[in-house]
Amino acid sequence: MLDYALLDALAAVVRLGSFDRAAGELNVTASAVSQRVKLLEERVGSVLVKRGQPCVATASGALLCRHAERVRLLEGQLSDDMPSMTGPLLGQAWPTLRVAVNDDSVGTWFVDAVATFCAQRRMLLDLVIDDQDHTAQRIRDGSVQGAVTTQAEPVQGCRSVRLGRMRYLAVCSPSFFARYFANGVNRESLRRAPCVVFNPKDALQARFMRRLTRADIEPPQHWVPHVGGFLRACVMGLGWGMCPTQMLGASLANGELVELAAGRHLDVDLYWQSWRLSIGWLDEFSAVLKQRAGEFLD
Repeated sequence: MLDYALLDALAAVVRLGSFDRAAGELNVTASAVSQRVKLLEERVGSVLVKRGQPCVATASGALLCRHAERVRLLEGQLSDDMPSMTGPLLGQAWPTLRVAVNDDSVGTWFVDAVATFCAQRRMLLDLVIDDQDHTAQRIRDGSVQGAVTTQAEPVQGCRSVRLGRMRYLAVCSPSFFARYFANGVNRESLRRAPCVVFNPKDALQARFMRRLTRADIEPPQHWVPHVGGFLRACVMGLGWGMCPTQMLGASLANGELVELAAGRHLDVDLYWQSWRLSIGWLDEFSAVLKQRAGEFLD
């Protein structure tokens, strides 16, 4: 039999990225968490965590994390089916779903799509924000149960369904456009004009420039890792950036923003990946997410 106290320590370290934060969640010392993980590693005969900033699971550790999270979800389902067992036996009555999702989706459509269902089903959300090209890794390493991702191919042990498409436009303020692109949007003007980048994983601006000019261009970059701040940086003339159309309606309509190249855009297909394990409320969440996403995405 697996020792679930040890598994919980491992899962907390991977989920939170550090032994200190895991200790705070488990209400023990960091030394105790380290000892539990080390004991589990000795018992399975394999390194389970790559120590670092953040700590990440090895392949073996990811398998054990997924197992521990599935047990927790099954207990949440049992609590839902047998309310009399909630309390000393099963703990918290409200199940928690940990989802990896990109910031643009959270800022535009995702919360609207799932809020009613979560409120009615008494489900707690724990959102992990990451770039849409990297969220699949979160479900692969066992730290989340579902992910909104650009990866269509199912992660091992998961199912994948298409949610829809987000369209991104290259935009900037009118004054910025007049300053940098008065003579056209080309390799030289794009090389001189600062752009706004969300974080080091954000490749949308580079993809757009490559599609427009067939060249790899490295302009000056502002780093603004906040969806509202990103849009605001473009409005205030700090630089140009790729923004989803769901965020641009008013700013384009009132002239605060203009397109760099009318008719040129990037489309990002989004998929929902979740564990193939059949759990009632997780299956229901997936069905609702797919249905409601169709109301917000192309």
